[in-house]
Amino acid sequence: MEADRELLEAGIGYRFRSRELLQRALTHRSWLEGRTSSGQEHEDNEQLEFLGDSVLGFVIAEALVLRRPDAREGQLSRWKAHLVSAAHLHRCALDLDIGRYLLLGRGEDRSGGRERRALLSDAVEALIAAVYLDGGIVSVRQFIEEHILKANPDLDETTQENNQKVDLQARAKALGLPNPHYSVVAEEGPDHAKVFVIEVRLGEQLASRARASTKKLASLLAAKQLLEKLEHEPV
Repeated sequence: MEADRELLEAGIGYRFRSRELLQRALTHRSWLEGRTSSGQEHEDNEQLEFLGDSVLGFVIAEALVLRRPDAREGQLSRWKAHLVSAAHLHRCALDLDIGRYLLLGRGEDRSGGRERRALLSDAVEALIAAVYLDGGIVSVRQFIEEHILKANPDLDETTQENNQKVDLQARAKALGLPNPHYSVVAEEGPDHAKVFVIEVRLGEQLASRARASTKKLASLLAAKQLLEKLEHEPV
């Protein structure tokens, strides 16, 4: 068991000073069911999950603000919601093979608990709390940067623009305007170097066009331009 935990520590890039804290982070409540209370048993990881959820939320929010100083609150909220979601944490847990190291009751183990999304995402939060309590904020920032933020493929410029498409739709709704309508108005250049011109329109009066090498990128750029027009020239 100790050798297995050393493998986990090597995988996450952090060596625990407190072995008890690491064991608690890996202990599901099902493992304690039916066991006698001898005073030597470790508690389960539910309180650590609670703390880890808050630590993760803070560190993610801090990282997003520092990385994207020009982003609006809505964009930041969407990125954060994705990064702290059970679905994303489950993928991170699978990448780290955390299920292999969990202490589970026989029933939970036999029913596939080592791969269950809710159980694994909770275990990631518990592990985050354990790193924080054992090594402090610097250590947990490093852990989250390496295994939560870098594990996410969506924080790039294309996604930032795509969020602006969502913002454009929300802005149109708030102004009582029709939903954005996108159309291809021109295709330029030879087949091997095609350029697409996309127009996005809100009703009859508001529109914007953009050119790009793909229809998707052109529509994203057009949405960005129209959103900026609405912000600088309110309807």
